[in-house]
Amino acid sequence: MVRNDYFKYTLILAVICFVASALLGAVYSVTNPIILSQQALQEQSGLREVLPEAKSFEAVKEGENILYFTAFGPGENVLGYVFKASKKGYSSEIATLVGVDQAGVISRVKILSQNETPGLGTRIIEALWFQEQFRGKKSDNLSNGVQAITGATITSRAVISSINEKAKEIMERVHGR
Repeated sequence: MVRNDYFKYTLILAVICFVASALLGAVYSVTNPIILSQQALQEQSGLREVLPEAKSFEAVKEGENILYFTAFGPGENVLGYVFKASKKGYSSEIATLVGVDQAGVISRVKILSQNETPGLGTRIIEALWFQEQFRGKKSDNLSNGVQAITGATITSRAVISSINEKAKEIMERVHGR
């Protein structure tokens, strides 16, 4: 009798788990394309935010991965480049979008995503001066010219370091240095 109850409850639990898994998979398959298209829209609007002078952008890919975007101005002259940089902060991956001119001078920085500690690490978004201080600085050596946010040093350093590393990589690709 007891053995029969164990089997019955195990079977019921297995059916519930199967149904829940199937529903979760169905919701994912419906929402994933929507999420991806929203991320693409956010990225496109971000391109214009970090390099507003650009008239058009062309993705430079390696296989299926986008490495960076080349920004073109009037007459299809290259104005600069936009790239995504990311690195682990205190508690999450921090993704930024960075616009630079051909010499590697930063035009703007936009924080795309982060899940840092509210009230501390999240100040990289809340304190506009943090993102604004990158403007006009050479992208290959930011460590001396950028102020970290008090109480969010690890987060600030992650942003600075990710921009330094990715900018160096992009400039080497572009200029062949």
